[in-house]
Amino acid sequence: MPDGENRETRPINFRAKARNDFDSAFMKGSWHEVLSWFLQRKNTLIPFDQVRKVLPVKGQHWIGLRQVPLSQIVGSVGRYQDFDAAFAPRQTRTMGRWMSVDVAHLQEIYLPPVELYKIGEVYFVKDGNHRVSVAHTKNQVFIDAEVIEIDVDVPVTAEINLEKLILDLEKAAFNERTQIDKIRPEAQLELTLPGQYEKLLEHIDVHRWYLGEQRQGEVPYEEALASWYDTVYMPLVEIIRQKGILKDFPGRTETDLYFWIIEHYWYLTQSAQEDISLEEAAEDYREEFSQRPVKKVVNILKKAARAMTGGIEPENNSNEPGSTSDALAQGEVKK
Repeated sequence: MPDGENRETRPINFRAKARNDFDSAFMKGSWHEVLSWFLQRKNTLIPFDQVRKVLPVKGQHWIGLRQVPLSQIVGSVGRYQDFDAAFAPRQTRTMGRWMSVDVAHLQEIYLPPVELYKIGEVYFVKDGNHRVSVAHTKNQVFIDAEVIEIDVDVPVTAEINLEKLILDLEKAAFNERTQIDKIRPEAQLELTLPGQYEKLLEHIDVHRWYLGEQRQGEVPYEEALASWYDTVYMPLVEIIRQKGILKDFPGRTETDLYFWIIEHYWYLTQSAQEDISLEEAAEDYREEFSQRPVKKVVNILKKAARAMTGGIEPENNSNEPGSTSDALAQGEVKK
């Protein structure tokens, strides 16, 4: 074959190889999810902003170019939902970007160092998530990185359960802000994902605002908190208990499900454009996202197959809390 023709086809071959690499990494991520469920082990990256919010930061300084062990990169600034804990892709939205990085590797094209934040002994990706992901698929041990170190007083090691530390600090801040233990001593507001206690505060604030609109006057925080707990939170928790939904989500809590079912309720009402009861939303959520062994594995593999074959689904991230519905914060839900 003439040299010119070979040069023309080579980029196509690189793209095909990169597509195969991506599909392999994506499927590996799906199996990571299955395995993490069976082992009851976290498989998510840690959001950098959540760490900065709860840890007492004294300052930051640039420490230069380093070779960083990939195993010590545990989180990301903005892409923590796009990759799992081993930086395998969890979505196909940025497949083109991932493949471009892989093609550069295959063609031995130099890529600039990634940019990382360092807290204690662990790192978070500021820029270069796809480069870190591709490096994992190539079984690299280290990656070149420009590093900014965040100065904190709390010792953060690779062995520490950073997510639990964040949750404990966030819960303490929530309890101090709301005094929920005094207003409703029986309340058990336990969450398993970082960042959700702040959203719980938003629910209470929105409910307080609506009460003020209804009464045409300011409502004391303690009264709004009690009203939210009694008329918004507990009615949904009662549905969760009556239907035994928590059994389908081992390792999660009633408060986790409160968030996720509310998100699912909002998604269903928006997509169906009709009235849906909270009971119907709760049952539909269980059917869609049940964590029971067989159903969990089937759902994960279905999702992987649809993504890899180009199947397009409506955005529904109700298994990971996102925006909230004002109607729900008011307590105006069809029970």
